[in-house]
Parts: sequence; C-alpha cells; structure tokens
Amino acid sequence: MTPLRLISRRPVLAARMRGRSLIFTLLWLVLAGVIWLLIDRVQYPNTLEHIGQQPVVTLKRGLDGHYTAEALINGERVRVLVDTGATGVAISQRVADRLGLVSHEAVTTRTANGNTIAYLVRLKQVQLGGVVANDVAASITPGLEGDALLGMSFLGRMDVRLYKGVMTIKAVEAD
Repeated sequence: MTPLRLISRRPVLAARMRGRSLIFTLLWLVLAGVIWLLIDRVQYPNTLEHIGQQPVVTLKRGLDGHYTAEALINGERVRVLVDTGATGVAISQRVADRLGLVSHEAVTTRTANGNTIAYLVRLKQVQLGGVVANDVAASITPGLEGDALLGMSFLGRMDVRLYKGVMTIKAVEAD
C-alpha cells in the first residue's frame, strides 16, 4: 500500500470509532437511568400512581425504615415523610414558597434536632391517596430537610395501623 491510501482511510476509521463511542456512551446512560429508576422505586415505593385513590392507603416501608410517600398538599405533589411522632405537618421553606404559603406567626418548636423557629399556617387540603383532610394545621420549618413531615395534625384524624412493615391509613367518620 502506498502512504496515500493509509492517509485516506484514517478519516473513515476515526468516524467509525466516534460512532461506536457515541453508541457505547448512550447505552451506558440508558443503563444508568434504568438503575436509578429501580433504586428510586425501591427507596420510595409509595408514589401517587402506586397509592391510587383508594379510601384505604397502604404504604410500604422504605429501605431506610421510614414511610415516605407522595401526597397532594393544596393540590401540589409533595414528597412526605409520614411521622407518627411529629405533632403536626411540617413543610420546608422551599415547598412553602412553591405552594405560596406565607405566615407571620412565629413559634418555637421542639424537634429531634433541638429547638427551632417555625411559622404557623393552615393548609386547605392534604391528600394521601384517597384519604383527604381539609383545613390542616401546619408549620413552615425553614431548616427542615426534605419536603415535608406528615404528622399528627393530619394522621390524628385517621385510623393508622402498622403491621409487618406496612402502614395502613384510612379516614374515620366524624362523630
């Protein structure tokens, strides 16, 4: 072969290598996305789509031992930590801003991490699957990690049961 022929093949080989590299990269990205979705589904199994609109909500415990779910707060999708040890519903500042919540009434609250300042609000509606509560007391807690805690100001209106890693929540009829 003459040196001229070798030179003329190099661009073709380089183009093939780039094409293979692009396909290889896309395959890795798709694989990483699938793995991320599977891990997310195992860690957070209680999505709005999974819970549905049934009058009895069944939540699976996450790998971390907590019950997390997607709820609707004032009609907006919010990821909540269902916490029977929390007095009320606590909302992060980020979620409060997204929901347009404003409060001028500051209070000192005791949390597992010590005392903090929170701001009292009322939520028009909190919905977890088909379980709905209106006019729910809540607080905007600026230092809150995550989106929201769903505490007893919501759960206290419900029949809540824990058994073998499953939490069952259903609305009770008012007396």
